[in-house]
Amino acid sequence: MKNKKLLTLGFVSVTVALAMLFSTNLLAATDENKESKEASRLESLAKFTKVISIVEQYNVDDVTIEELMDKALEGMMSNLDAHSNYLTQKDYKNLKVQTNGEFGGLGITVGVRDGALTVIAPIEGTPADKAGIKAGDIILKINNESTLNMTIDEAVTIMRGKVGTPIELMIVREGENKPLTIKIVRGIITIESVYAKSIGNDIQYVRVTSFDKKVVDEVTKAIKKRKPTTKGIVLDLRNNPGGLLDQAVGLVDLFVDEGDIVSQKGRNRADDEIYSASSKNTITDVPLIVLVNGGSASASEIVSGSLQDHKRAIVVGQNTFGKGSVQVVLPITEEEAIKLTIARYYLPSGRTIQALGVKPDIEVFPGEVTVNKNEFAIKEADLKKHLEEELEKVEGKKEEEEAQKDSKYIITDEMINKDMQLKVGVDILKALIITKGL
Repeated sequence: MKNKKLLTLGFVSVTVALAMLFSTNLLAATDENKESKEASRLESLAKFTKVISIVEQYNVDDVTIEELMDKALEGMMSNLDAHSNYLTQKDYKNLKVQTNGEFGGLGITVGVRDGALTVIAPIEGTPADKAGIKAGDIILKINNESTLNMTIDEAVTIMRGKVGTPIELMIVREGENKPLTIKIVRGIITIESVYAKSIGNDIQYVRVTSFDKKVVDEVTKAIKKRKPTTKGIVLDLRNNPGGLLDQAVGLVDLFVDEGDIVSQKGRNRADDEIYSASSKNTITDVPLIVLVNGGSASASEIVSGSLQDHKRAIVVGQNTFGKGSVQVVLPITEEEAIKLTIARYYLPSGRTIQALGVKPDIEVFPGEVTVNKNEFAIKEADLKKHLEEELEKVEGKKEEEEAQKDSKYIITDEMINKDMQLKVGVDILKALIITKGL
């Protein structure tokens, strides 16, 4: 028994000794690794300092150390990804104005796609939208200044200006043989982020143009107002460039009662976050169609992709923009900052939005619906309707009905027929309503 005890103690002692030896070796290896990384870091910094010194001394143009550092920081940040950049004193000031103050602008959201400054989406009703700017337009020049190697913030700074002043954009548009020059007059950008309309008696159309802080409240009010008669909803996110993450999560939560909505994952675990649905926030379970296109980005992609993963909605339209990264502005001095990508968004299925976007369940290109009519196939009902319309014109009733049809709260068949994506979405929704017996 004594020998067994000694054997056990001996085994424990050997185990402890091996563990200590392993720990010592592990610590030594870790320390060695740290020393190697630190040496490499110092070597790289020394190389950078040497290059700065050589350029400052021998460059043909006289360049100050401050200018060289700014250029180095700009180059470094812009080469990380399309959305990271260095904000100079002027850029940082403009960013604060954009966030906190009122300014004149065009009403477009831009991004970099394949190295080119690209319109993500014009905001509905703004000067850019009225001038004919479209999602996917590539901006070649701004007031004859080339956008080649221009950062997003630099482009935004140039396009922003005094209300009432003109600006000229040269764009390349798919399907056009040559670049187009579009003149726009800057205006105050005011956005109606949510509006709702009726399609027939039982379908509700909800348009979200951007994700500001009022989206969830406004959509909730719109749905509850018509809830007793609503059998299906069309959620239109086309040309919606995104906005606040909490509003995107909240919007999905109105339709989904459980499960993950979106997750955020970065290099540091502190930046990781999972956003989940709660049944107490869900307000409707009627069939849902979501309309998207190439101008649907960021928060719009989170909403459409999450609803698609939950099998809660059928997504109709075109592939979305593909902006699924998270940026933060980090001050480096009181007057300068960097905008850095710290994480990426992932949908409930685990797929990423970044550079891929959300692929619609049913792909539909924009355009008008072609209606074929046989001029000789006149039915009695058609003839009767035609005669009633003629009588209404005489009696002065037609104008009253037309005014009602053109109300901002109603979408007519004529409007639907001018929008192929909406038409397909409505037809699918009607089929779902019939299938569910609503």
